[in-house]
Amino acid sequence: MIYLGGLGDISTSLSPHLASRQEVGQILDSGRVKATVLRAAVIVGAGGAGFEMIRYLVERLPLMLGPKWLYTESQPIYIDNVLDYLTGCLTVPETAGRTLDIGGPDVLSYVDLMRMYARVRGVRRTIIPVPVFYTRLSAYWVALITPVPAGIVLPLSEGLKSTAVCRENHITELIPLHLTPMEQAICSALAEEESGPGRLLSQQACFLSDNTT
Repeated sequence: MIYLGGLGDISTSLSPHLASRQEVGQILDSGRVKATVLRAAVIVGAGGAGFEMIRYLVERLPLMLGPKWLYTESQPIYIDNVLDYLTGCLTVPETAGRTLDIGGPDVLSYVDLMRMYARVRGVRRTIIPVPVFYTRLSAYWVALITPVPAGIVLPLSEGLKSTAVCRENHITELIPLHLTPMEQAICSALAEEESGPGRLLSQQACFLSDNTT
């Protein structure tokens, strides 16, 4: 049995969303059948709620106020790498019965991801930090700007109060992968989008910092 859960330090006060994902992993791990629990932070991919929030906010708002929860560190991962890990667990028996953290090569905040998105698209955006944690109010505001419903934005934003960085990297030894850098992940996700703002005709249209695709 393979379960994709969420990263988060269980010693801290987790949001209900993250706490429930941790609880499911613990329940599966306590059963008779061996369970492999993979724990991920933000998953970046075309159509994903987290990525769509970033895309619409950056495309539609040249100037943004960044509440405190946007600055919490996480270790986002590209959707293709997640799928590689999930399928890799099917052929690597050493993963059975273990809880493994999965993450990309970069530790970033949501603000970092927004700035990176703007860089990939070649647009200028200004984000002004504000020292507030009003996640519920922010969630409804984000829901007005983006197509992501407030019911999804709220648990995502509440979860960003908790640092979501890999505590260990055993998965990289069991299933060696080339982990996609976040700039390339954003470029690839944009190239796969079929509607909405900020679509790219190809990955070659991205403004990557190293000028490579």
